[in-house]
Amino acid sequence: MPEGRPTILLTGFGPFPGTPENLTSRLVPELAKRAARRFRGHAIVSEIFPTEWARAPQRLAELYLEHSPKVVLHFGVSERATGFAVETTAFNRCAATADASGVLPSAAHIESEGTESLPTRLPSDDIVAHLSALNLPVALSGDAGSYICNTVFYRTLHHAAALPRTAVAGFIHIPTKLDDDAATSDTRPFDWNVALLGSMEIIRVCLGLAPKHDLAPRATALQASREDRVAR
Repeated sequence: MPEGRPTILLTGFGPFPGTPENLTSRLVPELAKRAARRFRGHAIVSEIFPTEWARAPQRLAELYLEHSPKVVLHFGVSERATGFAVETTAFNRCAATADASGVLPSAAHIESEGTESLPTRLPSDDIVAHLSALNLPVALSGDAGSYICNTVFYRTLHHAAALPRTAVAGFIHIPTKLDDDAATSDTRPFDWNVALLGSMEIIRVCLGLAPKHDLAPRATALQASREDRVAR
């Protein structure tokens, strides 16, 4: 890897109980290829984590130690997501749910004496504004769940805060399946092209390369509608 280039770290997850094919394991490698061509001033590192309570956070720590990334974007799937769900808060909790290897978490909390929650280090409002302006399905989400996605989210915020320079880091949930046939009058369906386009635009926003947008009344109404659907 060339010296001096700041690193963008992109991660997804492998399968887990109930989800034999994780869309992020397909999205992240292709996204990394496109990002390497588009953002040549940055080193692109990608990783597909095993969806396991112990191994995913361990590998995350190794990647931070090796690369000290400037931008870290984690992608996971959620049945509640209808588009890009930009997670705003990580919680110090672990559900008593088996991981991909059949193992339960070792404790009910990620850190026994850690803070209850941590705010994202992503420019969340800017991401929503920019993707909404492009007519892409996006919403803020205030609950990343209690599974391994949330654990990686919580851990990455700790790692990012410990870096010697400010790092952008956070978590994006996407739907568990592509929605190629379900076009709506409000936004484009979450198909493969939207998944890649939106993810690339999220990187641009995180690098400060995307134009600033104010949330127009229409976009604000769409966002509120999507948040309501996610909360149900």
